[in-house]
Amino acid sequence: MNQTEASEWQQRISGEWYGLPSVFDADGSHTGFNHVSRASVFADGKVTYWMQCNFANTGPLRNRFEIRDFEFGVDDQGDNRIYRGPDFYGAGHPYGSLVDSHYYAPGWRADLNTMNQILPDGVTQVYSSLLYEGPTIVAVFNGVYLNASDYETNSETKGWIDEHLQAERELGPWPHTVPDRVNGEWAGKCELFGANQRLVGTVEVRLHNEPIDLVRAHCTLELRGAVNRSLSYIRTRSAGNRYTYDGPDFWGNAIAYGRALYTTQHHASEAFKIKGREFLLDRRYKMAVAWKLYSGDAMTGIVFGPLDWTPAD
Repeated sequence: MNQTEASEWQQRISGEWYGLPSVFDADGSHTGFNHVSRASVFADGKVTYWMQCNFANTGPLRNRFEIRDFEFGVDDQGDNRIYRGPDFYGAGHPYGSLVDSHYYAPGWRADLNTMNQILPDGVTQVYSSLLYEGPTIVAVFNGVYLNASDYETNSETKGWIDEHLQAERELGPWPHTVPDRVNGEWAGKCELFGANQRLVGTVEVRLHNEPIDLVRAHCTLELRGAVNRSLSYIRTRSAGNRYTYDGPDFWGNAIAYGRALYTTQHHASEAFKIKGREFLLDRRYKMAVAWKLYSGDAMTGIVFGPLDWTPAD
């Protein structure tokens, strides 16, 4: 289907993205990497997405995902990006600089939920894919991509992309563990988009962390601006990469796949919950968050953006 111009999201992701996503099994064990180059190209009125993979894994996931080249057409004339095959079928749903996608990969025999979050610098993309058979997770991919258009011709670009890939090799298996002896908080300005994919406004986020011991902390999440909430809970790392949230305001649990923590938190006294992804970007604990807000089981909006960690004085 021909288009007269590239969509807003298509313009955001022009160029080639370079990353080394980590591969995890269903329990959260790191099994290796997938060296990926990918791009979404608008040409001759059409959008084509291509991806080149180089899996370096151990165990049964290596056999399952050993497919090198993918390509599929995309129709993004409306509010959604429709993936028209042959290698992926489904849709991606843009919320400004974030796309939440749900689709099926015939080659992998997997149903995927993929989230691509472009940070305000415009060149850093936080990526994760949860791969399912029915309701059961069989694998998880996640990592950070950088965007460039002259990797092959510019030695400076090649240098910082190669440095990034080496850093991802070191950070990829890093578990989502937060400071356990130091009080502090994550803070930053995020965006709130409604379920209708329209910008509602900005949200000042503060997530205070006060350790109780090596596996528990008092936490208070404050949202101010386009949405206003103050929620307190005790976060407990209960068994390796498992977490629980034990009130008084929020109850729920989470599981980490490397740096990415996938959370579900339910309010104690109203039909409100948050389901999210909290991704540690570096050893300084900078974190990219994406929190879906729900009234009952209906998503009302999504808050996302980067947060910086500051230890308390």
